[in-house]
Amino acid sequence: MIYGLSTILARIINFLFVPIYTRLLSPESYGVVTEFMAYIAVLQVVLVLGLETGCFRFANKEGVDSKKVYANAFVTVFCISATFLALMIAFAGPISSALGYEGYGCCIMYMGGILALDSLTAILFAKLRQENKALKFAILKTVKIITETAANLVLFLWFPKHVDSASWLLNFIPATPDFSYVIFAIFISCVVCGLLFIPDLLKLSFKMDGKLLKQMLAYSLPLMVAALPGVVNDFLDRILFRYFDTNAEAWRSSLGLYQAAVKLAVIMNLFIQMFRYAAEPFFFRRAREKDSRALYASVQEYFTAFCGLVFLGVILYIDVIALILGPQFRSAVGVVPVMLLSYMILGMLFNVSMWYKLSGKTNMAIWITLSGLAVTAVVIVLFMPKYSYWAAAYGHLASYIVMFAISSLLGAKYYPIPYRWARLLGIFLLMGAVYGISLLLPSMGLTLKLSIHTLLIAAYAAGAWFIIRK
Repeated sequence: MIYGLSTILARIINFLFVPIYTRLLSPESYGVVTEFMAYIAVLQVVLVLGLETGCFRFANKEGVDSKKVYANAFVTVFCISATFLALMIAFAGPISSALGYEGYGCCIMYMGGILALDSLTAILFAKLRQENKALKFAILKTVKIITETAANLVLFLWFPKHVDSASWLLNFIPATPDFSYVIFAIFISCVVCGLLFIPDLLKLSFKMDGKLLKQMLAYSLPLMVAALPGVVNDFLDRILFRYFDTNAEAWRSSLGLYQAAVKLAVIMNLFIQMFRYAAEPFFFRRAREKDSRALYASVQEYFTAFCGLVFLGVILYIDVIALILGPQFRSAVGVVPVMLLSYMILGMLFNVSMWYKLSGKTNMAIWITLSGLAVTAVVIVLFMPKYSYWAAAYGHLASYIVMFAISSLLGAKYYPIPYRWARLLGIFLLMGAVYGISLLLPSMGLTLKLSIHTLLIAAYAAGAWFIIRK
């Protein structure tokens, strides 16, 4: 719970900044932020080389010196990250121009700094986890989050009004708020986090063990390769807007509108993330019990029913929830139901995917993820030129459905769990019926509309309970 707290806090604060970003940034500028975040997410996986997990494996191995494990990992990641950062600084100008951001070479450097510092601290955070220092882990993560939050508030709300008294900041950011403010705020938080780790860094041994390093890389690199398709699948749509969006001239605006709408669906994703932190150790702990598989089936039913409640709660109150976004960003709210459903399927996929973790057939994960990645790519390439961000949303939905179907079929073969599919289908049909009724309602005042929608949600909750308990 402590380890997961900082991650959940980061997501909540990120969500709370949506009203600020969508009122002080244009859709185009917000689209640029989204594109940069996609690059960072993908490159982060590559730069760490899977050594974060590799450290857990070898530090707990009998006869292996854990100090050498972390020395190997840190020095290796440091060399790669330092080289990457040096290249980003050296070629910041050409890279920014090639991406269409001429004059924003500083953002390329900030991105390089973010990736380098995050990669290095990932190893140090792994060390804290291995040493069971959960509280220190959470404190450092929280300080990083608070620093980013404070930097954003200062940059967006204070600096533009006091630019004369803080003119030195003009060496780093422009006087008018734009996407560089968000990137710079993240960079500041990474620097602060890195500084906080200096005492731990001074205690670290830097004695390398070549033989051990080869073993660690042999174990870790396949994990990096296996993780990459999953991350790419989550962010591929953001990267491909540049090449396939309907309006090539305004693709950044389309991306900004899409990302803002996705943020409204993050409520579902937030619940799923919290569920995962609790569910994974629960599943492993109960694995040896006699009725464990029946229990897993029940968990899926309750999880699905609650996701349906979140889905309807957001959709039926969307007239109010959409006010979170700035007026320029509300035109893309139509994709929110699609993204909510996508995240719901993704959460169900987590449940049905436990079979390969519990049975030890983790090699299957990469093939399942690759199939989903292929579906995402095909849908975007074929349909984004005509349907813009709608193709991105439906690409995610199609991808998660395909992965869910494949994982369910393989799970039935290798680790059968008695899912009651009729009940799960009943929950979806009930969701669809309630949503359909809401769409058929005639025009009415907002208060009356929300009152009726509340009754519909209550009817769904009662119906879902009846389906599960019958």
